Amino acid sequence: MVHDLSKFSPVEFFESIKYYQGNSSPIDAAKKDKGYSMAWMHHKGRNKHHCEYWSDFNYVTRLYEPVKMPRKYVAEMLCDRIAASKTYNPKTYTNEFPLNYFYREIDYLPIHAETSKELEMLLRMLKDRGEKETFRYIKNEYLKGDKK
Repeated sequence: MVHDLSKFSPVEFFESIKYYQGNSSPIDAAKKDKGYSMAWMHHKGRNKHHCEYWSDFNYVTRLYEPVKMPRKYVAEMLCDRIAASKTYNPKTYTNEFPLNYFYREIDYLPIHAETSKELEMLLRMLKDRGEKETFRYIKNEYLKGDKK
């Protein structure tokens, strides 16, 4: 019920209206126009299913670094990627789209190595076994391995 609820906040909602195109993210259009997106800055800082939310200062390295995501948010990130892939590719979507998108962005995605491996495993399962089997695995096995 609360997934992406921040999209209804004024900063996200109005920028999304202004940069709406229908076939790609308004965030990308805002970044091309202004060099940044206030909607994205707001969104990634409030929604735990985005790996950009999961970074913190490491006192050993003295750098901000990715932090391993809890599995429930990795599962939610997977669902978010499926939904976005279906939204922006309604006529040509296959279960391979989210995996291919992951591969296109992995070199610059600020994601913890273990989280990246888990997400890739789920995306490969989606491609090879489909949604029904992937969601069954997430519900019955994957989420049970999450540390509370």
